Amino acid sequence: MRIRPDCLFYISVLSLLLSCRSGSDVESEILSTPGLVAFWDFSASKNQLVSKGEMKLKLQSSRRDSLQFTDNGPVSGYSISFDGTNYLYIPYEETKKLNIETNGVTVIAWVRWTGEQTGFVGGMWNEYEDGGKRQYGLFVSLPHYNGKNQVCGHISKTGRPTPPFPYSIDYSASKQEVAPNEWECVAFTYDGNFIRSYLNGEFEEREQELINNTRGFEGYPEGLVQSKNPYYYLDGMGNNGSDFTVGAVRLKNGMGNFFKGQMGGLAVFNRALTDDEIFKIYKASESENTN
Repeated sequence: MRIRPDCLFYISVLSLLLSCRSGSDVESEILSTPGLVAFWDFSASKNQLVSKGEMKLKLQSSRRDSLQFTDNGPVSGYSISFDGTNYLYIPYEETKKLNIETNGVTVIAWVRWTGEQTGFVGGMWNEYEDGGKRQYGLFVSLPHYNGKNQVCGHISKTGRPTPPFPYSIDYSASKQEVAPNEWECVAFTYDGNFIRSYLNGEFEEREQELINNTRGFEGYPEGLVQSKNPYYYLDGMGNNGSDFTVGAVRLKNGMGNFFKGQMGGLAVFNRALTDDEIFKIYKASESENTN
């Protein structure tokens, strides 16, 4: 049977559209990368909060009325909105392999951050209960220790503040700044030795610098001098009992460090991805970015 030329044209167009469907390239890249624990693309489907891949982990909403999906995003073509009061979570007892035991982790996400405040993207990070239940967490903008407007990857062994300081200081901070109100790919890795922060697939090293708010503490009369990217940290990660949260963390007065903006995807791996792997995942999503 012969196919008419005009039909061939429409078949070709349909094939092209299907091959370029939103999020297909980045989803394939993430799902084929070894070490994947969970991947959420926040697509507006009935299973939008259930992770893809081997693990089927369901995020719960802090408020039933807070789930707002928008029809733009760099991964699935959709994203979820965070208004600065809502968040998602998985109780500690249900975190399964999100409770990382390999002493290596990668968290990568696509965000459109408003630029107004510190924003927690995702991880197991509780700063208050029982003195702290920190493990790992991806933030945007941690200004207290030289991370203002930057991608910050936080790691903790004990779950508590870093002696002799009042807060946990152990985080990397990207040299590049996150642009407000633009889709950006933010990520960090930890390999048991160094924490590294990435923006749009790129790692940029920072020179050693005086860390703000560290003068006058025991052992540091002149303050602490170190590099924030990569951040040298040999202690490893502890199993400290935190829930897995997206968009906020537990602070002394309740949930705080609320992320404000849109989130178009979130993936967690149980190892430190290489620079090339981070860049490939970013490049796979770059053509899908919606401004």
